[in-house]
Amino acid sequence: MRMKKVPHFRRIFGGLAAFLTAALMSTPAFAVLGQPVPGGLGLQAPGSPMKVRQDAFFNELLLPVAVGICIFVFVLLLIIVVRFNAKANPVPSKTTHNTMLEVVWTLVPVLILTVIAVPSIKLLFYLNNNPDTQMTLKATGHQWFWSYSYPQNEGVHMVSLLVHDQDLKAGQPRLLTTTNPPVLPINTNIEIETASTDVIHSWSVPALGIKLDAVPGRINKTWLRIDKVGTYYGQCSQLCGQGHAYMPIEIKAVTKADFVNWLHQHGGKTVAEIEADIAAAKAKTATHGAPPPAKEEHEKKHKK
Repeated sequence: MRMKKVPHFRRIFGGLAAFLTAALMSTPAFAVLGQPVPGGLGLQAPGSPMKVRQDAFFNELLLPVAVGICIFVFVLLLIIVVRFNAKANPVPSKTTHNTMLEVVWTLVPVLILTVIAVPSIKLLFYLNNNPDTQMTLKATGHQWFWSYSYPQNEGVHMVSLLVHDQDLKAGQPRLLTTTNPPVLPINTNIEIETASTDVIHSWSVPALGIKLDAVPGRINKTWLRIDKVGTYYGQCSQLCGQGHAYMPIEIKAVTKADFVNWLHQHGGKTVAEIEADIAAAKAKTATHGAPPPAKEEHEKKHKK
C-alpha cells in the first residue's frame, strides 16, 4: 500500500505547533533556587517581590503577545506560500496603496505597544521608587571581581573572587561560586549601590530581579527585598574585558537573626545597635553634665 505524501508546509506547521504547545504547557523544574539549571525552560524562580512582578509581566502579557504575533505572521506566510505562488497564481495582482490595510497595520502595532507600555511604566516606577530602606550594600566592580561594603554597619568590607574549578566543593556551581559572598537578611528593604574603579560593569542577579550598572565616577542606586532564604547567583552582564565571564555574583540570604550574628562576627553592628549606642552616649552626657574643665583653665579661674 502506497502512503500518501504529506505536504512540506504541513510538516513544518505541525512541528512548530508541537514545539509551541510543549513550550507553553511545560512547567520548568528548578533544581536549586537562585541559579540556572541545565535544560531549564522559562525564567528562574523568583526570590523577591520585584522578580515576582517581572515574571507576571512577562508570562501574562509579553509572552502571549509575542506568541500570538509569531503565530499570526507564520499563518500569513503559509497563506502566501500556498495561494500566491507562481503556479497557483500565475497573474499577480497589481493593486497598490490599500488605505484600509495601511491604517490597520499602523494602528494595531500602536495599540499593542500602548497595552504593553502602561504596565511596563508601572513596573519601572515600582523598581526605581526606593522605599524607606533599613540598610545599604555597596557593590564595586573591578577588573575582574567584585568588592562589597556595608556603609551603615561600621564599614564591613570584603573582596569576592571567583572560586576556580579545582577548589569547588560538592554542590557549588562552577563559574558562579565566589569567595566571601555578601550576606543579606530576608524581609528587609535594602538599598543597593553600585560603583566601578575602572570600566562599566553591571551587577545582575536574575532570581532577585535586579540589574544595575556600575559606572566609574558615579554611584547608581536601587533597592531590593529578598523573600526566601537561599543562595542567589548572578554575573556581570556588561562586557568589561577579557575577564568578563569570570566575575560572578553570589548572595547569601539568611534570616534577620543569622544576619545579626554574621555581622557581629565580622566586626559590624546593625543600624539599630549604632543608633542605640549614640542615644546612650547622649543620655550619659546629659546625665553627668559637661566634662570638667582642664587643669589650666581651673587655675586661671582661681587666679582671677
